[in-house]
Amino acid sequence: MGDDHRTDKSWRQATRLVRGGTERSHFAETSEGIYMTSGYVYATAEEAEQAFKGDLNRFIYSRYANPTVAMFEKRLAMLEGADLCMGTASGMAAVFASLACMLNAGDRVVASRALFGSCHYIVSELLPCYGIETVLLDGTDLAQWEEALSRPTACVFLETPSNPTLEIIDIKAVADLSHAAGAKLVVDNVFASPILQRPFDFGADIVVYSATKHIDGQGRAMGGAILTNDEDYFENQLKTFLRHTGPSLSPFNAWILLKGLETLDLRVRQHAVNARAVAEFASSLKGIDRVIYPGLPSHPQYELAAAQMDDAGNIVSFDIEGGRDGAFRFLNALRLIDISNNLGDAKSLTTHPATTTHQRFAPEVRAEMGIGDGLVRLSVGLEDVEDIKEDLAQAVAAAAG
Repeated sequence: MGDDHRTDKSWRQATRLVRGGTERSHFAETSEGIYMTSGYVYATAEEAEQAFKGDLNRFIYSRYANPTVAMFEKRLAMLEGADLCMGTASGMAAVFASLACMLNAGDRVVASRALFGSCHYIVSELLPCYGIETVLLDGTDLAQWEEALSRPTACVFLETPSNPTLEIIDIKAVADLSHAAGAKLVVDNVFASPILQRPFDFGADIVVYSATKHIDGQGRAMGGAILTNDEDYFENQLKTFLRHTGPSLSPFNAWILLKGLETLDLRVRQHAVNARAVAEFASSLKGIDRVIYPGLPSHPQYELAAAQMDDAGNIVSFDIEGGRDGAFRFLNALRLIDISNNLGDAKSLTTHPATTTHQRFAPEVRAEMGIGDGLVRLSVGLEDVEDIKEDLAQAVAAAAG
């Protein structure tokens, strides 16, 4: 029998996902309350003055903080093993804020080249507009990291597994190199989710999420999150940046994300089971040239993925014969799987990166990133895996003509 007096700090993961961070009002509601309010009232002018000076810890304005958002932040921090968390309006708001809040003109940023299209834009085009030097490299090549981080650097940014080619980067090795160069390491952990990979265990300083993906997991709400154990970064850089730029998470979306966290472990683990079966099946299909999945021995970083992740996730990418035309024939023949650029949903979703998420890049840049015209990214859902496999098989056959 367990201790009846256990606190949330000692709860196990499944319990934290259901109950972590919950603050009940005087109505003693079972489900978390949705505090749909923009502002808060004060008993006296003196109380308002104390609140704005920081002498009184209370809610001031929902652009700064909100009770429902605070519950989401606390629960996600408990899951991630972080001391501090800040919710944002979207995953891209989280990525940009996590970087911009600590960078100044003249600073240097090193990042992996294999990034989601909008992340690549921030690093390669937006930050340089502010006088920030950026270096992009092959994230799987430690020699390139060593060379790039032989000079003082302010920040290192990477995603692993990467979008959409599922490159796996050695977080610990890059963290050690980053810290030696004086840099903070920011890891976009969205493909793995907090369930399958814990970047803080490998030395990451900051972890970011698009909560729109697995955390919601049902295609309902936008949201993002930034987590860290660095109190100085959180209090003196991130909070100030977010407070004055305003990418705040709405209370209603935070409530939806809280509901998503309750089932996150169950969903993500079943997603991974389905994805492994789909990846193995896709590897046997005539008409598919290459299957990319970190859980297959054919993946170039298979052993690193096994050491760094609890499971390989729910994203499978593969090359359809016939380039763009073959990929389009395949997509248009699907009957169960939906064409959509979202991922981490209960429904299986697929997209053609070269013409959607990475369409803004020149063909030679996409080639450098490993994104060919025949590449298709599949987010494997929670349907019966046999139905997913049957739909893949008939669509591949239709693409072949």
